[in-house]
Amino acid sequence: MASAGALTTVVAINDKAKNYEYPDIVGCEVDQHNRQHYLRAAAYLNNLAPDVVCVQHEYGIYGGEAGVYLLDLLRNLQPPIVTTLHTILEQPNEQQKAVLGELIQLSETIVVMSQKGKSIIESLYDVSPTKVVVVPHGIPSVQREKVSEPLPGLNLEGRRVILTFGLIAPDKGIENMVRALPAIVDQHPDVMYLVAGATHPHIRAHSGETYRTHLEQLADELGVSPNIRLINQFLKLDELTKLLQTADIYVTPYLKKEQITSGTLAYAYGSGTAVVSTPYWHAEELLADGRGVLVPFRDPEALSREVNTLLEDEKRLKEIQANGFAEGQKIQWPAIGVRYLEVFEEAKAASIRILPSITARTPSWRSEVGVLPNMNFRHLLQMTDDTGIYQHATYSVPNRREGYCTDDNARALRLLVNLSSSCNLEFAESLQTIYLSFLDYALDRKTGRFRNFMSYDRRWLEDAGSHDSHGRALWGLGTVAGSGGLSGPRNLAKCLFEIGLPPTIEFSSLRSWCFTILGLAEFSRGKVPAGEERTVLSFLSKRLHNAFTTVAEPSWQWCEPYLTYDNARIPQAMLAAGKLLEDEQMVSDALRSLDWLLHIQTGADGQFLPIGSDFPYVRGGERPEFDQQPLEATATVDACLDAYNASGHSRYLHEAWRAFAWFTGANISGEPIYNSSTGGCGDGLTRSGVNENQGAESTLAFLSALCSVEYLRENDLLNVERAYLQ
Repeated sequence: MASAGALTTVVAINDKAKNYEYPDIVGCEVDQHNRQHYLRAAAYLNNLAPDVVCVQHEYGIYGGEAGVYLLDLLRNLQPPIVTTLHTILEQPNEQQKAVLGELIQLSETIVVMSQKGKSIIESLYDVSPTKVVVVPHGIPSVQREKVSEPLPGLNLEGRRVILTFGLIAPDKGIENMVRALPAIVDQHPDVMYLVAGATHPHIRAHSGETYRTHLEQLADELGVSPNIRLINQFLKLDELTKLLQTADIYVTPYLKKEQITSGTLAYAYGSGTAVVSTPYWHAEELLADGRGVLVPFRDPEALSREVNTLLEDEKRLKEIQANGFAEGQKIQWPAIGVRYLEVFEEAKAASIRILPSITARTPSWRSEVGVLPNMNFRHLLQMTDDTGIYQHATYSVPNRREGYCTDDNARALRLLVNLSSSCNLEFAESLQTIYLSFLDYALDRKTGRFRNFMSYDRRWLEDAGSHDSHGRALWGLGTVAGSGGLSGPRNLAKCLFEIGLPPTIEFSSLRSWCFTILGLAEFSRGKVPAGEERTVLSFLSKRLHNAFTTVAEPSWQWCEPYLTYDNARIPQAMLAAGKLLEDEQMVSDALRSLDWLLHIQTGADGQFLPIGSDFPYVRGGERPEFDQQPLEATATVDACLDAYNASGHSRYLHEAWRAFAWFTGANISGEPIYNSSTGGCGDGLTRSGVNENQGAESTLAFLSALCSVEYLRENDLLNVERAYLQ
């Protein structure tokens, strides 16, 4: 592919604890038995944003039963997937079939290397023929010219060379060719049988060199040791091509019929070496119609007979060699690389074309107005320990390796304050204390800055967190300070808020301004703040509004030339500032900006379609559909409810409900993001479906949105919403 101009990066799967010495093309490594590494690789690839991810599938490479860990990676991938199958089982066990079945579903295209493989996949997994394409196993570029000494010390001058190469293992059936040698040597004493390749590492790990020793002993017993060389090394490409040029006949005496692909067979055949092989699937297909010679399994007599026949019939031998070499020109690596790039382009185009059909299957969210899931705090409680709330989860299981962060503890604190004001939850007070204590510990009182990331062993991983995490901390503290809760937590929150507020004047992040403004609005309980709070509010609000008036134009009612994440918080903050400062123009601009964003976030079927996080949505550029994040839906719910309270327009209730319904299945894939059985929420909506990891950010986003729309029901505003729809 590189020779055809493609830029490629490799994610390497490691089969041992210490890493290999890879070249620079390897950008990420995965320990095959470490499930977390697969999720890390998905994040790496999503951040890299390739056009296509090409998966090489072989049993035994990936961790878990039947390689199930690979699915963790693929379920979380955003780019389209093309999977090449190196082994296809006609009778897989239940787990193998389940894993490969899902792998096929997640893939845009399946590549097989033979027609036999294509027919098995289509029949066994009920796959459309258009999804499965045949791309032959490629071969290196080999010229058909005799080489007398491919490797030092072989002494092949004047010899007729028979070759078998590849990783050596008992299932290769090499002992049958050794048993065939006496009859061959009897008629052709000049024959040299080369067995080139290192012992398969898995075989060597369990049995050492037992199989190779057995072959050597067998050759001694049969009196053919002078006519056989066991080359115990992994051959470099130039060494391999020289061996192929040297060989007259290539033998694959494999024992299993079910081998769908053999790279060594393709190399030998395409290099112009006459092939004698047992009739496994790939050999049957490749050597049909006289392109090679097939012999029964485990039949040394047949092997010796056919090899002798070829060595005696020079014309037929040359004819088979010439035919194979001619076919090999079509499958040399550069040609195969071009074919793969064509497959990738087709897969990329298909993944884009599929979106309208997904949208067409989306259920109408309008029929679900008034139906709210029950509050389920099981996952929230599991994600919280006496330090704080964990950042991430693997599926629904807390991931302690990733530790904690101020961002999520601030979000959790706001949620618990809002819940305690509307629900009599016996655990609410204790959780509030944990989250507030985390923010207390996060604040460096000397600098006034909040640290963000903490490891599981309670070590801060930075001296100061991002501007955004600082703003979120202030928002959480402002919510506590402005609440009607216990005086102890309120007083601590007020103290921390006042220490952390001054640095925000120097912040450059627009969203940090917004989070701070929203925190100030909570802190002042909706009244115009005084003193330093008033100064900071005026300063940040002016900066935010100036950004809007500078950038906004009729077709782009926004304060930045791009949309990224947590977008609705920007008009929500501008609206809050305008109300506090009694600035009618700021309120008007905030509502206009929110209306524009709501229009942008509406899909073809009327469902909520948040801006994806694959890449920024730059003005005039491509709109990212995926990865859709739960926090976008929650921010939109909150902004719309604030807009309703500020304007009285019932359409904002409609928009709030539409955004919330994204969690319950009214989205582009028609799948619920919220998991009612665990109480957790998927970490996003990817091109291949819901990200099943239920981290803190996503779960808190759902619970916060549910808490907000409960406001509609408690205040009988659902009737207003229904009237608007009618």
